[in-house]
Amino acid sequence: MPIDPAIAIGADLGTTEFSWSTSDVLLYQLALGAGGDPLAARELRYATEQDTVVLPTFATVAQNFHATEPPKVSFPGVEIDLAKVVHGSQSVTAHRPLPANGSATARTRISDVHDKGKAAVIWQETEVVDASGEPLWTARSSIFARGEGGFGGERGPSDKIELPERGADLTIDVPTLGQQALLYRLCGDRNPLHSDPAFARAAGFDAPILHGLCTYGIVAKTVTDAVVDGDASAVASWSAKFAGIMLPGETLRVRIWHDGERELVTAESLERGAPVLADAVFTRR
Repeated sequence: MPIDPAIAIGADLGTTEFSWSTSDVLLYQLALGAGGDPLAARELRYATEQDTVVLPTFATVAQNFHATEPPKVSFPGVEIDLAKVVHGSQSVTAHRPLPANGSATARTRISDVHDKGKAAVIWQETEVVDASGEPLWTARSSIFARGEGGFGGERGPSDKIELPERGADLTIDVPTLGQQALLYRLCGDRNPLHSDPAFARAAGFDAPILHGLCTYGIVAKTVTDAVVDGDASAVASWSAKFAGIMLPGETLRVRIWHDGERELVTAESLERGAPVLADAVFTRR
């Protein structure tokens, strides 16, 4: 079924009520590598119930944390084979610090569809409020669907971030675990691209790849630790484009440029010298 932007753009994908516990938050943050130094007080705040801090990127998994089925790309005006889809970009704006446990309601819509010729980009926006109706976070994401372009839609604007013409202010190397994707899939993303070697090969990869949102979370934690000493409550927003794949067990090289009220960030696979995240922006509350 070809993409029909007239139906897709603005489509209301409905509301979802969900809840989460401190255990969910701890599992998520452990799946990002938190607790690597079990004697460090900062790491223990991510990894135990003692004065728990919650990374705003938990917002990307909270709604579907207990899902056990692979996701489907089936929306009004959009029907796409999961094997053709990769994450394009992700942003989270935390309207206030996220609680370690709670309940909320999410409303999601398709905000735009772009035609890149050989591919399509589908944008979703989710507004989340707590049980009293107060805003918690806004998440915006895009998926890149290979072979689904050419339907006559708008190409969309360029939103490239220009980096300062100097070396990075901070460069941090972050090792990942060989089993990182197997840990992260327990946070609600059971896409076999990240666990099934045969599925990954059929999708054009040599081996299962790390979830883009896992990389997104790892880098967010890295910047949070480097810039605000692990005070996750001080993070206002985090956005990034997925520029390439990360393989479990590789090392992320994270570069940070101070730029006034924000931090500009890139991440690459150290072993392959290949970009993983680009056009990434971190802002403080």
